[in-house]
Amino acid sequence: MAKEREFLVIGLGRFGGGLAETLVELGHEVLGVDVELKLVQSYSGRLTHVVEADSTDIEALQQLGAADFGTAVVAIGTEIEASILTTAALVDLKVPRVVAKAISAPHGKILERVGADRVVFPEHDMGVRVGHSLAGKMIDYFQLDPGFALVETSAPKEIVGKTLADAEVRRRYGITVVCVKPQGGTFTYATPDTVVQEGDILVVAGETKRAEEFGEME
Repeated sequence: MAKEREFLVIGLGRFGGGLAETLVELGHEVLGVDVELKLVQSYSGRLTHVVEADSTDIEALQQLGAADFGTAVVAIGTEIEASILTTAALVDLKVPRVVAKAISAPHGKILERVGADRVVFPEHDMGVRVGHSLAGKMIDYFQLDPGFALVETSAPKEIVGKTLADAEVRRRYGITVVCVKPQGGTFTYATPDTVVQEGDILVVAGETKRAEEFGEME
C-alpha cells in the first residue's frame, strides 16, 4: 500500500505541477522532477521531494529510485522526444504503472507502443468539456469512455414537478440521474422518489449521444 501512495511526476509545467500538488493535498508522497532548475526551485517545499534531472537518462532515473514508485506520470509538455524516451525508460525500469501526457493522437499512439499503461490528453479533454458548456445548455461535460458521458445540466421542463420514477427518465431518455442540486443547496444522491424542481441542477450519466440530448433539453 505504501508503494501505491508514492508518485513520481516528471515535468512540472502547468499540468504536471498542478497534478503533483493535488496528489500531495490528497496525502500522497510525490517526487517531482524537471530539467529546469527554476521550476524545481519554485516547487521546493510544495512537494514531498523535488529534483532537477534529465529524465531521458535511464541511469539518472535509477539513481532517483524510479522503480520504487507505484506510479510514474510523464507530464512533459511540447518536448515529444523527451516524453517518449522518458516513458520508454520508465517501462524498462518496470515501474508498475506509467501514465503519460500526449499532445496529439500520433504522440499518444507512440506512447502506447513504448509501453505506457495510460495515455491522457489534458488539453484536448478540457477543450471538449469547455466546448460543450459554451455551445449549448449544458453546464459541464465529462467523457468517461468513448461511448459514455457524464453531463451537468439544468432540469428540463418536461420532468419538473415529477419524481424521477414518474418521469421515467431511464426508459424515456436512456440516462440515469446520478445527483440533484436544488437552487441554493448542495448536491445529493438522486433516488426514484426525488422530485425535480424548477431550477434544479442534475448530473446525469448515459451513452454519450443520449446524455448530450438530455443535456440540451429545454
